[in-house]
Amino acid sequence: MKRYDLIVVGAGPAGLSAAAEAASLGLGVALFDENARPGGQLFKQIHKFFGSREHKAKMRGIAIGAELLAEARGLGVEVFLDSPVAGLYENRELLVRRGDGVRHYKADAIVVATGASENMLAFEGWTLPGVMGAGAAQTMMNLNRVRPGNRALMLGSGNVGLVVGFQLLQAGCGLAAVVDAAPHIGGYGVHAAKLARTGVPFFPSHTVLRAEGTDRVTGAVIGRVDTDWNVVPGSEKSFAVDTICVAVGLSPSAGLLKMAGCRMRAEGPGEVPERDDDGETSLGGVFVAGDVSGIEEASAAMIEGRLSGLAAAAKLGFVGGEALENRREGLRSALGSLRDGMFTPKNRGKIPASTSEGLPVSESLLTNGYLGDSEAGRYPGVKSAPGVHPVLECAQNIPCNPCRDACPKGCIRVEGKIIALPEFVPGSGCSGCGMCVASCSGQAIFLVNEDIGDGKAAVTIPYEFLPLPAKGQTGTALGRSGAPLCPAEVAEVRLIGAYDHTALMTFTVPREFAMTARFWKSEVAR
Repeated sequence: MKRYDLIVVGAGPAGLSAAAEAASLGLGVALFDENARPGGQLFKQIHKFFGSREHKAKMRGIAIGAELLAEARGLGVEVFLDSPVAGLYENRELLVRRGDGVRHYKADAIVVATGASENMLAFEGWTLPGVMGAGAAQTMMNLNRVRPGNRALMLGSGNVGLVVGFQLLQAGCGLAAVVDAAPHIGGYGVHAAKLARTGVPFFPSHTVLRAEGTDRVTGAVIGRVDTDWNVVPGSEKSFAVDTICVAVGLSPSAGLLKMAGCRMRAEGPGEVPERDDDGETSLGGVFVAGDVSGIEEASAAMIEGRLSGLAAAAKLGFVGGEALENRREGLRSALGSLRDGMFTPKNRGKIPASTSEGLPVSESLLTNGYLGDSEAGRYPGVKSAPGVHPVLECAQNIPCNPCRDACPKGCIRVEGKIIALPEFVPGSGCSGCGMCVASCSGQAIFLVNEDIGDGKAAVTIPYEFLPLPAKGQTGTALGRSGAPLCPAEVAEVRLIGAYDHTALMTFTVPREFAMTARFWKSEVAR
């Protein structure tokens, strides 16, 4: 039997963070994960994170995973892969399957960071090849470089469904629609808007009735549901698709904790362990962090991991006094900022009537996935100005502010809390560098010059599709809804290292479309 000061189960964002935090305080740490590659979901997440600098905002998940792994290993954490933990027992003992055998380990403290698993939904034909979890589709695309299909339908409009839906488009898979039984889109509006402006329609208050096909998916039939979740007769709609992705939530993977006798409580469709503010469970010396303790974003999981690693170190006497309190206070403050705004765990499923600034919430954004043109001007970031200037189409209180920090001239203001809506500072001298556009995790910032002469305007958008268009290429400008607006010509495409793989594509349109043109489509459809 081998002993460690701390054993961490799960090498995702929470586990890696817990291991690194504890090791930095002098603990001997072992980290076990059942997968062949560490990082959990991070190495599938090619999108940029929300939050602020302390939350690793505007970094892509794959880069965050690599950074956390390098930090942990650099601090001496022993990382064991292909090593599923088969049992957690009293006195903090574990059995781990390694190779062809099972080995026995013991620790003075344990952090369980086993994450969560995808929920599935049974409907007629749901076992056909082509029906898969959104996470499975993401794994196929971003790890295995395999396109799940040619045309997909997404069931679920939470952040997972919206993010994976956009990544399907990036992989060259058409997206027929996003469907959700709830009456409103569940994820961030900026994620929905990315899809809507490419022409993807949303169907709230709808669900999948059946997958069509005999030996594989050849179509999907959806239907409207009423307030009692009953299908409305005659509301069926059919889509020719070969893939149905299911993104209907996650359930904490708490089997090890249940095995060990940890006290659990109901939360959502599953159970989570009872724990204190430091993540310690009813099993003394056993801590939890990340999705196993409640479903949140990966940014929150990383901070929870740090808190649990710190608490384990404190329990074992490696840190205390002022150093402990200062570090704990800083981490709790960072976590609290992520749990503020419209999308906090306590507000999950609730639709506020207004933003924290007192502005009416966009009903079009909640039901159609995009800001209505008549609504957009009510938000502080969507204002006309002379010369080149950013238009910030952020209409929800999301904990995110990298746009403010990215601007070298201080053109963007986010006052007070991190959830405040951003706005352009008039007269601040925007240079058109585009750093705000590239840094926006929701791709909700555009550079606009409303008058470049000859009755034309220039619009710069974030563009993450291949192949990149060429200067002089003609196409069609699309509005926020994805509807065609007018002819548009590519004026410039910029892609530099500082933009982190987000190209800035500028196209010209007639002046009257400067504040409504938000996407560009080639004359030759992708």
